[in-house]
Amino acid sequence: MKKIAVPVDNLGILDSHFGHCKYFAIITLDGEEILSEEKVVPPPHEPGLLPRWLAEKGVTDIIAGGMGHKAIQLFNEKGVNAFVGAPQVSARELVHGYLSNSLSLTANYCSHDHHGNCDNH
Repeated sequence: MKKIAVPVDNLGILDSHFGHCKYFAIITLDGEEILSEEKVVPPPHEPGLLPRWLAEKGVTDIIAGGMGHKAIQLFNEKGVNAFVGAPQVSARELVHGYLSNSLSLTANYCSHDHHGNCDNH
């Protein structure tokens, strides 16, 4: 089972300010089926906190507009794949693009699975 986090604004659209977003949409998948979507309020911004907080929520992947190299490294250390450079569309649209391998990203940083693959699913 995968859990994908997307930083979003009030309307559920990707928030390009990852570290200062108002919400995270957390979408739970079973294979390619969306089981649930919840919008959660992140804790106040503190360097290094979001990777730990999201990993504790069971997040396996994050799709973001932009993210600093240190944040990507912290996510990878927590076993969370970071997909960066996503367009500003809804969290569901991003997840559907992720699942169909049609999501256009400018960068992709993953922690790799136990087979050394960096695959979307």
